[in-house]
This record gives sequence, structure tokens and C-alpha cells, in this order.
Amino acid sequence: MSAAKPTIKVRPLRADDNTDWAEMWHDYLVFYESSVANEVYESTFARLLGDDPQDFSCLIAEIDGRPVGLTHYLFHRHAWRVENVCYLQDLFTRPETRGTGVGRALIEAVYAAADAKGTPNVYWLTQEYNTTARLLYDRIADVTPFIKYQRPS
Repeated sequence: MSAAKPTIKVRPLRADDNTDWAEMWHDYLVFYESSVANEVYESTFARLLGDDPQDFSCLIAEIDGRPVGLTHYLFHRHAWRVENVCYLQDLFTRPETRGTGVGRALIEAVYAAADAKGTPNVYWLTQEYNTTARLLYDRIADVTPFIKYQRPS
């Protein structure tokens, strides 16, 4: 007999989420072998709470009132479309909640936000080695053949 799946609530980021958000975003960055300065944490958190439509938005997933996941997403123009597209930049779930539906709930909440804005295209990137997350992504999205390049540092 398997345990019942927890009830997951997805909601917008709030000012009182700062500590939990910073902890989860830090762990997300560590997973991707990256880090940012404290001023970037402060700037990003302030922007996530702002009302500039060009800034990222943040959703928090909770189980029993405890933040257990986050996603950052952004609407932007696209040269190949009339409507905007949605870029899901960051998606993180605490390790102990992986496999419980938190990641799916966050992605589906971004899909719903995109639908509400008339933005049917949602896309994201992940590392090739992110095999656990890719098991989910392969079920709820289409993988594309694009390869990412970026300017050298």
C-alpha cells in the first residue's frame, strides 16, 4: 500500500517568503554549480515582488504550509510570433519532496499563468545530466533539438 500524495498548494511569492525563497534558490544554484552575489539575491527578490510586467514572476509550492518548491518565469516578445512566449527559467523542489508532484504542480501553474495571458508557448532549459527532472519533463513537454550557445565570460 503506497502513501497518499501530499496536498500541494501553489501560490505567488510573498514578502515573508524571503528566507525560504533564498534557501531554495541557493540550493537550486548549487545544483547547477553556480552562485550569485548577495546583491543579486536582494535585487531578484525585490523584482519578483514588483509589478513590472518585464520582470520575472515567482510561484511557491507549499505542503502543509511549508514552502517546498519555486519557479521563476517571464513573459517576453518573440520575433516568430505575434503573441508573447513564456520562459520558465528556474524550477526547484526540495529533495525530500521530489517525486510527490511538486515539480509538476509548479509547471502546470506556469502553464495556467501563460494561458491566462494568451501565451500558449512555455519553454525552459535544463542540464543534460538532470535526469530526475527530465523524467517529468519528458511526460509534460516536448524536447526540442536546439543547442544553447552563449557569449564567453
